[in-house]
Amino acid sequence: MKSLITAAILSLSILHAQQNQGHLSIKLEMQETIKKGNAYLRSKQHKDGYWGEPSLPAFTAYALRAQLSDPSLDLKKPLPANLGEGLDWLAAQQKKDGGIYSTGLATYNTSSAIMALYIADPVKYKEAIVKARGFLIGQQTDWGVKNESDDSFDGGIGYGGSYEHSDLSNTHLALEALYHTRSLATDTGEKKVTELDWGAALEFVSRCQNLQATNDTENAGNDGGFVYFPGNSKAGEELDENGKTALRSYGSMSYAGLLSLVYADLDAEDPRVKAVIEWLSNNYTLTENPGLDQQGLYYYYHVMAKTLAAANIPALETKAGKEVDWRGELSTQVINAQREDGSWINKTARWMENDPILVSSYAVMTLEQIHATLQ
Repeated sequence: MKSLITAAILSLSILHAQQNQGHLSIKLEMQETIKKGNAYLRSKQHKDGYWGEPSLPAFTAYALRAQLSDPSLDLKKPLPANLGEGLDWLAAQQKKDGGIYSTGLATYNTSSAIMALYIADPVKYKEAIVKARGFLIGQQTDWGVKNESDDSFDGGIGYGGSYEHSDLSNTHLALEALYHTRSLATDTGEKKVTELDWGAALEFVSRCQNLQATNDTENAGNDGGFVYFPGNSKAGEELDENGKTALRSYGSMSYAGLLSLVYADLDAEDPRVKAVIEWLSNNYTLTENPGLDQQGLYYYYHVMAKTLAAANIPALETKAGKEVDWRGELSTQVINAQREDGSWINKTARWMENDPILVSSYAVMTLEQIHATLQ
């Protein structure tokens, strides 16, 4: 994606110098918090190598990713035995169709697994990753006339199985996995490598955005934020500026939407990019997942850190005109929420965020993402 902050670097140079001083003081605290969080995760690993329930390989993938991205870990050296065991268990869950899952939520589990295997050792796990990529690509929706985006769900990816329709959460996770591992697919030696229809994927993502200029669905709003899928927002509905009933945008999906636009390589001046950044700036908060209160709060933190880092956005300007050092504020928020045993938990249970393994993985990965952006 062309730099979103070319102008911002010039106008915010003094702010960034101040931020860097603050980041230096919190960096060691982040490292200690990450260390304690990963110690907690290690203590919860099953003797067979997995974390949480074996029916959800994504939990193992997230716990592995948190530990593999620890700034104290040297990936050039042999991995700790427990990580090797976890990775071997995860790779062993691959099915004949290429997916890495147990009995359901196939794309969610596969996308998460691909990222863990890729971070650990893209050479060792290349064959498994390439097969898993093929599985994800095969899950892209194309209802109605083939190769035409004539259905609002076309181009996206859903959970798979009984969940037939596409959604932005699964789509952005799949795009993340496919984007980061694309070099492996082009290096297989095969004459033709199956690839995702990125144009169709972008069309689906656009249909999840409340932006009428680029969204042709009936109940699209116009504030620039994103919803779960065309016709559905977990935040419900609201009246737009013209008194029309529209889907309500919310925080976690708006960050997932921007991240999808980054992976689709949109220019910073694209109206979709500009609109969602404006929405995120106007709705910036760390006390809730905007539009959903405490639901999915740590998912929100994680996707926020991934997205703003990937988009190369060092600061957000709030509706009041304040420049926000999101890295400093978010890291402090997560550090302060860590429990005595090193874990995190969301008291609001929706989307399994009452599970300390999942939430601790989100929290550690959030801090690691921020840590990786600091000088």
